[in-house]
Amino acid sequence: MRKPKLISLDSITRNKVIVPAKDLATLEAELAEQEHSLENSLEDTVLRLSDYLAAVEMVIKQTFEHRVWVKAEIRNLSTKGGHYYFELAEKDDDGKVVASCRGNLWRFKATRVLAKFERATGMPLNRDLTVLLKVSASFHAQYGFALTIEDIDPSYTLGDLARQYAQMVDRLTGEGLMTLNKQLPKPFDIEHVIVIAPEKAAGLGDFQADADRLASTGACHFHYHNATFQGNNAPAEIRQAIVSAQQQFYTSYQRLPDLLVIIRGGGAVGDLAYLNDYELAAIVAEQPVPVWVGIGHERDKVILDEVAHSSFDTPSKVIAAISAHLANLVSQTLHYKAQIKQAAQRQLKSAEQQAIRQLSQLQSQTVGQLTALQKDSDYAWRSIQQSAQRQVKQAERLSAEWRNQIQTAAYQQLTTAHLDSSDYKKTIIQTAQQQTLQAQRHSAHLLDIVLLHRPARVLKQGYAMLTSQSGQQTLTSSAQLHAEQTINIIIKDGKATARILAIETTINY
Repeated sequence: MRKPKLISLDSITRNKVIVPAKDLATLEAELAEQEHSLENSLEDTVLRLSDYLAAVEMVIKQTFEHRVWVKAEIRNLSTKGGHYYFELAEKDDDGKVVASCRGNLWRFKATRVLAKFERATGMPLNRDLTVLLKVSASFHAQYGFALTIEDIDPSYTLGDLARQYAQMVDRLTGEGLMTLNKQLPKPFDIEHVIVIAPEKAAGLGDFQADADRLASTGACHFHYHNATFQGNNAPAEIRQAIVSAQQQFYTSYQRLPDLLVIIRGGGAVGDLAYLNDYELAAIVAEQPVPVWVGIGHERDKVILDEVAHSSFDTPSKVIAAISAHLANLVSQTLHYKAQIKQAAQRQLKSAEQQAIRQLSQLQSQTVGQLTALQKDSDYAWRSIQQSAQRQVKQAERLSAEWRNQIQTAAYQQLTTAHLDSSDYKKTIIQTAQQQTLQAQRHSAHLLDIVLLHRPARVLKQGYAMLTSQSGQQTLTSSAQLHAEQTINIIIKDGKATARILAIETTINY
């Protein structure tokens, strides 16, 4: 709403003297006197409740017969049959209720009083407002005490709202929140936008019509979340929508969005007062991404306009700003593309010209170098030929000398080898003869030994030879024998068959 001018209570009541019907000291003296006389006259009297309450009503009417201006907070407000019923209260600095009572605004005055209040403040009378009421005291035996409301001073409410607004601005400024979101850089590219708006609102429809056309190109994606923007629960719902929207987006994309948009279409000016909430302003200011606000008003301003990164009059202007930003980005990109293309063409043309110049220089240098190299190579070739001829002749002389030397050395070695081979031949013949004689002696000795150990000769000396029953195995150890075994015993002039009865093993040491 429009930021109202702060009006103090002194200026409101400058021409309204708020005094009780009678001086307080006089009133207390009269009540004491009446109480004393009543105690004397009614001490032993039994009254009906209705009579006693009627007396209370009479006292209240006589004592508070004048209308006075009372400041109070509306804790609750209801209507029935054109009548308005208030629950009024006074709170201390800690927010504790120190006084409360009922208030009634009757139908025959309600239309005039409420119309005047709405014209002056631009908002309907509602709960949680602090108001200045012109009242008179009333008491009913059945319904109890209440204040009858005769009039409501809208200037005081405007002043209280302005005071609250100013206090909110001072607090946000002191905490560094008024410019916190404004300090964030404007997004380079707007690809993902979170939109907080009332569900099915006209302003949202206008925004979404242009946003859908932009989204169809793939240039930008919009993520919509709804919240109530009027009523006492509006600030809490908007805060919750902001938090949950950021959490859902981060879960899906693992990054922050490029922009957070809060929009609301036009409506009653008084409805905007619900957006003047400190907690809501603080959470908007502390967002890690730029917040663009588009509330459907042109002259009026809410606290969100002051803490947001950018503020617009209507939701349509917000989507227009996004489209303009993207169009400007595309225009800049095309401009940069054209500049890069031109620069590249200039550099290519310059490089081509430089390459042609360098090629010409290289060709000139190459021709000169080739001519010089040709001369050098001819001279080198003649030098090589002459050097090669000299080396060939020298090699021929050396090879002839080496051939003569090798032939002389070979003749000498052949003569020496011939002489040595004759000596070796004689030595070998002598050695072979000696080894032959020695081998003959050894073979004769071995023949004698063999003859001495012939089986027949051994058997003649009384020895016997044992074989298996089949005669295929010669038994030479007790390990080859076992009880009841049949063996053959061969002696010098025959053989005998025997059965083993027992075996006795002899250990040789």
